[in-house]
Amino acid sequence: MSNDPILLVLVVDDEPDQRELMAECLALHGFRVATARDGEEALDHVARQLPSAIVMDLYMPVLDGWETTKRLKSDARTSDVPVIVLSAHALGEHRVRARECGADAILTKPCPPADLAARIRELVAERNAA
Repeated sequence: MSNDPILLVLVVDDEPDQRELMAECLALHGFRVATARDGEEALDHVARQLPSAIVMDLYMPVLDGWETTKRLKSDARTSDVPVIVLSAHALGEHRVRARECGADAILTKPCPPADLAARIRELVAERNAA
């Protein structure tokens, strides 16, 4: 755990078990966590409460992670919120496409929770230092 202020992380994943597991792991690492089932729900949440960072799956119904990331990064209110893509499909062209959409980091599932927590803190610290 860190002495940082408690950061809010939004976890966006259509798989309930994955979403719950990530939320529990991040909470154990000292984060406050909100969740969304798809990109549309994520955008609704962000409109109500701006998170410190977003962990985004790519393949989701309603609004996928690529389009959601694009929308977040094109909005002045959310463009500096770090988006960490966490996907089983984070290799090759998926990685390139995620970067083109504005993802700040791309991690492959399964990802050790400590690595994800460290990456979130690193990206938030970089944003705050800018």
